[in-house]
Amino acid sequence: MADDKYLSVTDLNYYITQKFKNDPYLHKVFLQGELSNFRYRRNSHQYFSLKDEKSKLNVVMFRTYFDKVNFKPEEGMKVYITGYVSVYGPQGTYQFYAETMEPAGLGALYEQLQQLQHKLAQEGLFNQEHKQPLPHFPDRIAVVTSASGAVIHDILVTVNRRFPHAQVDLFPAQVQGDQAADSLVNAMKQIMAIKDKYDVMIIGRGGGSLEDLWPFNEERVVRQIYEMPVPVISSVGHETDTTLCDLVADVRAATPTAAAEYATPNLTNELANIHQLQSSMLASMQNIIHARREALKRIDNSIIMREPTRLYDEQAQTLDFLKEQLRRNMVRLLELAQQKYQLTRQQLLAKNPKDRVKQYEERASFYRQKLDANVKNILQKKRHGLAKIGQQLDDYSPLKTLDRGYVYVVNEQKQTISSVTQLKPNNKVNLNFKDGKAVAVIKSTRRIKNGNEEK
Repeated sequence: MADDKYLSVTDLNYYITQKFKNDPYLHKVFLQGELSNFRYRRNSHQYFSLKDEKSKLNVVMFRTYFDKVNFKPEEGMKVYITGYVSVYGPQGTYQFYAETMEPAGLGALYEQLQQLQHKLAQEGLFNQEHKQPLPHFPDRIAVVTSASGAVIHDILVTVNRRFPHAQVDLFPAQVQGDQAADSLVNAMKQIMAIKDKYDVMIIGRGGGSLEDLWPFNEERVVRQIYEMPVPVISSVGHETDTTLCDLVADVRAATPTAAAEYATPNLTNELANIHQLQSSMLASMQNIIHARREALKRIDNSIIMREPTRLYDEQAQTLDFLKEQLRRNMVRLLELAQQKYQLTRQQLLAKNPKDRVKQYEERASFYRQKLDANVKNILQKKRHGLAKIGQQLDDYSPLKTLDRGYVYVVNEQKQTISSVTQLKPNNKVNLNFKDGKAVAVIKSTRRIKNGNEEK
C-alpha cells in the first residue's frame, strides 16, 4: 500500500525518544542558567524554564528531587542543575529532567557547609546538653560585632531601655571578608582571658548573602564559641538565615534586639514583680501576725490561763482511773494465779507418787503370790512326771530281771552278749548276777530256731 511508507506521529516520537535514551551524552547533563517562569507548586512537581542570553529549555523537576533542594528557588536566580534529556511523547517536545539544583556560584559553599555541619554534629558540638543557661541579672555583657554596624547600636539601646544596670563592652571584630574569622576568634579569646568579668556574650551581625555570612560558618569560629566559658547568644543574619554559629551557641536570637532581650531582664517588669512580691509578702506577714494574735488572744482567754490549777484536773482524774485499773488488773491476775495454783495442786495430788507406789506394791504382791502358786504347781507337775518316769525306769531296769534269777552276759570286751552266735567255745564271759559276778568258759554252743535245737 502507498501509505505504508508514512509513520504515525506516535511512532516518530517513540523513535526520537529512543535516540535520546541511547545517547550516552544525554544521560547525565550539567547545566547552568537562569530560572524562568518559575511558580512554586506546593507538594507537587515543579515546571519551569532554564535560559541564558540566547536560548531557553523546558525543565521538569519531580517532587522527590525537589524536596531535597536546600534553598528557595526564585524567578531570575542563576542555578546549577544536573539531570538528563528526554522526549515528552504526548506533545512531541524534548525537555530537561532535573535531579539536583544549587545556586550558581554557591554550590561549593553549600557543599562545604553541609560537610562541616555534619562533622561538627557528629562530634556533639550542637547537642542540647552542652547548652548553658543564661543569667537572669547580668552585670556585664560582652558583645562581639562590628564597631560601625547597627548591631551594637540596637543592643545598647535595648539594654539601656530594659536593664540599665548592665554594662555592655564591645569587642570589635570584622564580620565580613577573608580576615573576619580570625578577627572574631581573637575577640572571643580576649573575652576568655577575663572570663570572670562577664556573665554573657553576644555575637552577631546583620543579614546578607551566604558569602557575607560565611565567617560565621568557619570551623575555628564555631569551635571557639563552643569553648567559651560564658553563655553565648548568637544573632547572625536575619531570621531566615541559619549559620553554624547559631547552632553551636547556647541561645539563638533572630535579631540583635532579640539578643539583647534574651540577655537582660525587663527592669520595669522586674520592679513590678518585686512590688507584687513585696505586697504579697506584706499581706502574708499581716495574715500570719493576725492569726498569731488571735491564737494568743484565745490562749489568754482560755480557762487554763485563768485557772492554771485546772490544767492538772484531767491528768489527776486520769491518774486515779489508771490506779483503779491497775488495782483491778492486779486482783484479776492474782485470782488467775490462785486458780492456776489450785488446778496444778489438784493435778499433782492426782499424780501423787505414794499412791502409785502403793498400787505398784499391791500389784507386785499379787504377781508374787501368783508366781509362788505357779512355781508350786509346776514343781508338783514336775515331781509327778519324775515319779512316773522313775517308775517306768524301775519297770524297765535290768535289776528287776536279775531279781527274778536272770543274769546278763558280757564278753571280755565288755560287750553284752545277746545271741549264741556271739560265742564260741573256750570264750571267757562274765556273768552278772544281782548280787555279784562270775567268770565262765564256754564249752559248747547250740542254736535254737523255731523251737528246734540246732548244732
